[in-house]
Order: sequence, then structure tokens, then C-alpha cells
Amino acid sequence: MRWQDLIGADPEIMHGATCFLGTRIPVSVVLDNLAAGVDAAEIFAQYPSLPPQSIPAALAYAADLARERVIPISA
Repeated sequence: MRWQDLIGADPEIMHGATCFLGTRIPVSVVLDNLAAGVDAAEIFAQYPSLPPQSIPAALAYAADLARERVIPISA
């Protein structure tokens, strides 16, 4: 699974925030919830439009950012 297939940024959606494709849900919302100890089942209950692969994609995206590289995001 490539996070790039599930995550992108579009200046017309959520002011360009990085979101899960096909949604207006920012990746940061899922990462914030995970950091707060919210489990996956509760995240999916709160955001039922998220695909099951969204949590691993968010974590992979965060791992790439932590490597401090420039990461291209498709529009």
C-alpha cells in the first residue's frame, strides 16, 4: 500500500490541507486521534467515510514526514 494512493492535497478542498482522497477529512485529524490513544474502531465510527487502509496510510505519511524529506503530494 502506498499512502500516495489514499492521501493528497487540493487547494480547492479544506484550503489545501492534506486529506484522504475523496473526503474532506484531514490526515492530521486521524493522526491526532491516534496520538490521543483513540482506537481504530472509534476513529472509523466517527468518520465512516474513511477506508480501512486510511490509518496505515496516515502512519506511513507521518513516517515519511518524520524523515524530513520533501514529499510531493498529488493534487
